Amino acid sequence: MTMAPGGKEAQVTDEVGAEAVLRTVDFGVAVTDLAGRLRWLNPAFATLLRVPEAQALGRSLPALLPGVPDGPSGGEPVLAPNSTGEPPTWLEITCTMLESGRELLYRAADITQWRDRELQAVHQAQALHRAQVLGQMGNWEWFVNDDRVLWSEALLEMLGYQPGAALTYAGYLALVPPEDRPLVDRAIQQSLTTGEKFSYTHRICRADNGDERIFECFGEVICDAAGAPERMLGTARDVTQSRQLHSELLRMADEDPLTGLPNRRALTRELERQLASGADGTLLLLDLDNFKDVNDLRGHAVGDRVMRTLGAALREKLRPGQLLGRLGGDEFAVVLPGVATEEAVEIAERLGAAVAALSVVAGGAATRMTASTGVAKFDPAGGWEAVLANADLALYASKGNGRNRVTVYDPAHYADTAKRVSVLDRLRRALERGGFALHAMPMVNLRTSRTVGYELLLRLEDGHQPTPGPAEFLPAAERSNLVHDIDRWVLGEAIDQLVRNPDPMLRFNVNVSGRTLEDEDFAAFVLDRLASAGVAPGRLGLEITETAAVTNLDAARHLAEQLRAIGCRITLDDFGSGFGSFVHLKHLPITGLKIDGEFVRGIDTGSRDGVLVTGIMEIARGLGLSAVAEWVERPTQVEALTRLGVRVAQGFHLGRPRPLPVVLAERKEQQNGIRRALPMPAETPEQPAVQP
Repeated sequence: MTMAPGGKEAQVTDEVGAEAVLRTVDFGVAVTDLAGRLRWLNPAFATLLRVPEAQALGRSLPALLPGVPDGPSGGEPVLAPNSTGEPPTWLEITCTMLESGRELLYRAADITQWRDRELQAVHQAQALHRAQVLGQMGNWEWFVNDDRVLWSEALLEMLGYQPGAALTYAGYLALVPPEDRPLVDRAIQQSLTTGEKFSYTHRICRADNGDERIFECFGEVICDAAGAPERMLGTARDVTQSRQLHSELLRMADEDPLTGLPNRRALTRELERQLASGADGTLLLLDLDNFKDVNDLRGHAVGDRVMRTLGAALREKLRPGQLLGRLGGDEFAVVLPGVATEEAVEIAERLGAAVAALSVVAGGAATRMTASTGVAKFDPAGGWEAVLANADLALYASKGNGRNRVTVYDPAHYADTAKRVSVLDRLRRALERGGFALHAMPMVNLRTSRTVGYELLLRLEDGHQPTPGPAEFLPAAERSNLVHDIDRWVLGEAIDQLVRNPDPMLRFNVNVSGRTLEDEDFAAFVLDRLASAGVAPGRLGLEITETAAVTNLDAARHLAEQLRAIGCRITLDDFGSGFGSFVHLKHLPITGLKIDGEFVRGIDTGSRDGVLVTGIMEIARGLGLSAVAEWVERPTQVEALTRLGVRVAQGFHLGRPRPLPVVLAERKEQQNGIRRALPMPAETPEQPAVQP
C-alpha cells in the first residue's frame, strides 16, 4: 500500500510492519503498564512464559515470572517457572521505559544453553565468539611463547583496573594473597605439562581499594601441531557473594537460631573429632526441670528470652575449649576435652547453680528453675553415639531421682532403661492383644455406707511376669506418646461398660494424664464416643491431677469447658498438693475436688491436717463443688472426716480395687433381688467426681 510521505497510513503501516517483525524474532518482547500488567507480547515471550498469548494479556508479569525487574534494568538473569518436569530455563531480562513514560518494554532471551555450555565455548574456533560468551564473566588469553596476556575489559574491572590497562601475569599474581599463590602456580604448571583442563578457586585483592574477593577460575591449554603449549585460555568468575552465602548457610546449619550456641549437629561433630584425635574427656547433658511451666505460664516470648539469657550465663562459666551447645528444647550439652569425671561433676554443679540463680520475672512474679545433669566420660575406645547415649541415661537417672541433681553414668543405668523399654513393649502388646484390665475402687458415702461411684484403675494383666504395678508402667507410658492410646482405651472401655450396664446409678470416673491434655483431639474423641454410645454424660467423670492441670492450664481449661458443657463431671485430683491450689480454682471449670491423701493420712491424730481439710471443705461448699477424701485406711479416719463435714471418701478401709467385671456382676446380682441397691440421689456438692 503506497501512501504519501508523512501520512497517517504510512505511520500505521510502519507500526504494523514493526509488530510483524517483532512477532517473528526468536527473542521475547513484551510491553506492560507501570503496574506490570501485560499489554502486548510476541509469541517468543509467551513461549518463554509457557502461557498462551491470549491468556497472558492483562495478567501480571511479576506473577507469571517471579524475579522479573519492575523498572528499567540491564540484563537480569531470571529462572523461569517450570511445572512440567523439564530442565529449568534461565532468561536474561532487560527493561526500558518507553517514550510515553507510561509503559515498560521488556526483552527476554533464553540463556540456558549459554549457562550450561559456558566452558565449552572456549573450545570453539573463533576467539571472538569465545570472548563474547566469556566476557560477561571475565576472560584472559595467555600467549605462552612471548609471555603476553590479554585481559577482557570485564576481568580488568573485576580486578580493579580501568579497561585497557596493561597487566602482566606477574602483576596479576601479585594481587593474589601469598597463601593462595602456590595453588594458582601449581594448577597452571600442571596444565602446561599435561595439557589437561584446569580449575582453581583463590582469593584476590582488588588493585583499586584492596577489597578481598574470591575468584573461581577455569581454563585449558591450546597446543600447536607438535603438541607444544601455544596458548592458555581461561575464565574468572567472582563468586564472593555465593561463597559468603554458602558460609552463612554452613554457620546456620551448625548454630542454634535462638541462642546462637552450637546445635546438635555441631556438638556431635566436635565430640566425634575429639574421639578421632585420640582425646579423652567428659560430656555433660543438662536439662532444665519443668521449663515447660515457664512457657505455659509466662508465655513463649518469656521462655525464649530465658533460654537466650541462660545460654549466655552458662557459657560464662566455661573455659576456652569447652564447648557449650543446645541440643534442642530445654536441653544443653557441654563437651569437656581432657576433663576427668570428678572435675566434670564440679563444672556441672557450677552450671546448675547458674541456672538456679537465674530469676524469671514476668507479670510481677518471679520464678526460679533448676537443672538435672547427666555426666559421661569419653575416650578413643568408644563412639560418640555411645557417649551421648550414656550421658542421656545418666540424665534420665537424675530426673528419676528427684531432679535438680548431677548423676555420673553407671552401667546400671542401662539396665534400668532396658527395663523401661521392655515395659513399653509390653504396653504396646497389651493395647494390641487385650492385655489391659480395669479395676474399680468404690467411693462411699460415709453416713450411709452406700457406694456412690467407682474410680476405674488400670492394670496390666498380659500373662507375663513380673507384673508391674501402675506406679511402674504409667510413668514409662507418660514419657512416650503411648499414653494417648492408653487413655483412649480406658475411656472407651468405661463407656462400653456403661452401655452394657444401663443402670443410671452406675457412675465411673477415669483418669486423664497430663500428656493427654496436650492432645487437641481428645475432647472430640470423648464427645463422639458418648454421642455414638448414647450414654448420659453425667454418668462419666474425668479426673485431672492438680499438677497436670497447672502445667497445662490452658489445655486443662479447654478440655473441662467442652466436657462440662455436655454434662460430664470434671474433678481436680490431689487437690492441695501444689502451690497456689486455691488460685487455680478460679481458672478451671471443675465440678469436684479430691482431697490429697497427705491431708488425710494423719487426720485422726490431732495434726494440722484437720485445719487444712476444714478449709478445703469450706471452699468446696462455697463454690458448689463435690469433695472426696482419699487414703482412708482405718475407722478412726472415717470418724474424723465425718466430724469435719466430709461425706464421701475412698480407701482400702472402705473398699479395695477389684476387677470391674466382678463388681458389675455383684451389682447385677443385687438388682436381681438379692439386695436391691438404694436409688442414687442427684449429684450434690457432697458427692464425688470419681477419681482414678
